[in-house]
Amino acid sequence: MNPEVLLNELTFKATRSSGAGGQHVNKVASRIELSFDLQNSQGLSEDEKARLQEKLASRLTKENVLLLSCSESRSQHKNKSIVIERFLNLIKENLKVRKPRKKSKPSKGAIEKRLKSKKEKALKKSTRKPPKID
Repeated sequence: MNPEVLLNELTFKATRSSGAGGQHVNKVASRIELSFDLQNSQGLSEDEKARLQEKLASRLTKENVLLLSCSESRSQHKNKSIVIERFLNLIKENLKVRKPRKKSKPSKGAIEKRLKSKKEKALKKSTRKPPKID
């Protein structure tokens, strides 16, 4: 992954933010929409593209374009820096290779403790029953 190349491949679009804010919201395009074409990226290897396509499948469009938006701040520049930071974190997190889980057995002490507690519960419940009269 080459972050500098990735940042050059991003396209931004400024739109008007929704929600409360009065006249400022109605006249200023402060919401930033980031789009990133995953398939045509030069900053990622083919393996990285495949991994991202698999992990981010629910966030990609049909054309394999990743869309992110930010309208947290009133400032367009601040929203742009926030959405870039989110994008880089998203890419880094989804490129990490998780270690495979190793199967493990419970220890002998844990097995003995479990069986002992089962016997104690069984004994407690059996003493609650009325005696059998033959």
